Amino acid sequence: MPENWMLPRIFPIGGILFDFLFVLIAIPIEAYVLHFRLKFDKKSSTFYAISINLFSSVIGWFIFFVSEPMLPIQVKSELINYMFFNNFKSPNTQPLIILTACIIFFTTFLMKFFILKVLLLSLLNEPLAKKEEEPKTSQRQRWRRFSSLKLQNTNLVTTILIANSLSYTAITIILLFRSK
Repeated sequence: MPENWMLPRIFPIGGILFDFLFVLIAIPIEAYVLHFRLKFDKKSSTFYAISINLFSSVIGWFIFFVSEPMLPIQVKSELINYMFFNNFKSPNTQPLIILTACIIFFTTFLMKFFILKVLLLSLLNEPLAKKEEEPKTSQRQRWRRFSSLKLQNTNLVTTILIANSLSYTAITIILLFRSK
């Protein structure tokens, strides 16, 4: 870590407001996908969509504010120019933007998957009622459960990928309208 590490003095209010707009757009899209694909009720799917989007947004901003002081001067200049003036000085930044967008997409996807997995595990493991001692299960029943969990995990990954892709598509369309 550099010795001159400190929090930024100017917060990108425009970027934060656009992130708030993006979260407001992503929540209903992802809630609908969770409701449709995972068969959650509407209230649960909305809760999960709000939770995964807010947690991933907070983690994303934290990563941004920690990594921003470590960026090279030219990248910082381009970032500040885009945040405050909505344009880039250098035409060479397009490959960097595409690479960064891909990294952000897949990182967000992984964060949302793990956050949803943690939420599901923590909320499903709550003791609703004290269970009687479970009878011993056979090897076959354990194998069925394991296969079922693998199938559910694959379905969860696919669902989060579809939801994240749809919300990022909507956000990209808004960014394209903003730039014109």
